[in-house]
This record gives sequence, structure tokens and C-alpha cells, in this order.
Amino acid sequence: MTEPGPIDRREWVVRALDEYEGRLTRYAARLVGDEDAARDVVQYAFLRLCDRSPEELGSRVAPWLFAVCRNRAVDTLRSRRHTEAIDTAASDLDVSREPDPAASAETRDLYARMSELVAALPTAQREAIDLWTEGFSYREIAETTQQREGNVRVLVHRALKRLREHPFTRKLLEGAAASSAAPVESIGLEPRP
Repeated sequence: MTEPGPIDRREWVVRALDEYEGRLTRYAARLVGDEDAARDVVQYAFLRLCDRSPEELGSRVAPWLFAVCRNRAVDTLRSRRHTEAIDTAASDLDVSREPDPAASAETRDLYARMSELVAALPTAQREAIDLWTEGFSYREIAETTQQREGNVRVLVHRALKRLREHPFTRKLLEGAAASSAAPVESIGLEPRP
């Protein structure tokens, strides 16, 4: 196999940028608590990607990018002397594009409340849930966070259990079950098989 030329590598990086930039920025914003710092963290991750080759990373581009992003976010927090906790600041994210203002407000309120509940989770559980909700497998989360896969499964399970058992979520789930309008799976509180 021949080494890809600069155009191939550039196209590879641009595809990765198109596919992962938004997800990485949301993830980094939850980690560092500042959207500007999050963009810097993501930029750093993509600059590091430019130093890699498609063959070197293969199909592991996403876990690699998230790991680099996580490590840079931790470094950023350390430089700010905020190593005790990783705060979330996702409430400013655009959650809905629905034309109905009442539905949009309700969705934003629900999102903000669920974000608060996730933010109250222990750091390891919160980080595992953040990656899990981004669609990563337990194995990919383990690689990203440098933990064992079994430990990641436990973290996700405990976080979901804690979220399900919170009085706000219980009330929400009871209301959803009564109206059958929003099954439990639609709000993401059921573990994946």
C-alpha cells in the first residue's frame, strides 16, 4: 500500500472535521465549562490529527479525537487550577428548532434540568455518560478515558440508575408512561443492550 499523498490526508482531516467537530465541541464545553476554551481544545485535537495518518488511526479516529480532546481539556482545567471538578456549561446550546415557542421553552427547561442532574453526577460517571450519549461504545469510552471496559459499564449503569431514581426523573417518567407520548427510550435513560 502506498503512502497517501497530501490531498488524501487533507481530505481525511476535513472529513473528520465535518463529522466530529460539533460533537467534540459539545463534549469539550461540558468538560471545561467555557465555549471559547472548548473551541481551543477542539482546535488542538484537530491540529494533532493533522500529524497522524489515516493508516495509523484506521477506524479509531473518533475515540482518538475524543481522547486527545479529553486530555487537552484536563490540561486546560489544570492550568486554571480547577482540578477538583469538571463543570458543565451546556445550557447555552441550541436544543430545539421547533416553531412553537411553548414547546421550545418546555424542551429547553427539560434539557436544562436534565443537564443539571447530569452535572451533579460524580465526575467519572458524568464523563462516561457524556461519551455514551454521543454514541460511543463501552470499549470506545474505555479507550478514551483510559479505563477498563467493565469499569465504564459500571459507571454508565450507576449514572443511569442515579438519574432514573431522582425524584424529577421519576415524575417525568411516570408522566411519560401515563400519556404514552414519550417512551422511556426516547429520553435516553434505558441502558443499551
